[in-house]
Amino acid sequence: MKIHTGERPYQCSQCDKSFSRNSTLANHKRKHTGEKPYHQCRQCDKAFSRNSTLVNHKRTHTGEKPFKCRQCDKSFSWKCVLIEHQRTQPMYEPFTQKNNLATHMQTHTGEKPHECTQCDKAFSCNCHLKNHQRTHTGEKPHPCSQCEKAFHKNMYL
Repeated sequence: MKIHTGERPYQCSQCDKSFSRNSTLANHKRKHTGEKPYHQCRQCDKAFSRNSTLVNHKRTHTGEKPFKCRQCDKSFSWKCVLIEHQRTQPMYEPFTQKNNLATHMQTHTGEKPHECTQCDKAFSCNCHLKNHQRTHTGEKPHPCSQCEKAFHKNMYL
């Protein structure tokens, strides 16, 4: 709620920036001190400023995939990848249209027929290409209902 009220009670003593959370201020202060991140992976020595990022990183070593798709039983290491995958899945419905099945099958074959004309990226679903193209155009058609911030894709679809 502090984001929407604009309240930023935590002020940096070295610059004009202020923050809504004390932990965000603490992370910011490292920019002034040059302090390196403090959560270090014991397997590859990569370091992270947040413990949650380290926990996610460790899955690259363990192969753990705790985020499971309920429609096809596929598993993922990262929640954001599961969310992207679920956008290609019908919502607990059988494949009623030929296009839905064809799009779904591309998740198994790795086929990505929808190519961006601005860069070398390709996508299995045309809707993912449209979201990606907005990174080139700067279009942000999904506004927050609480403030003026807008996004290039709708995270709640």
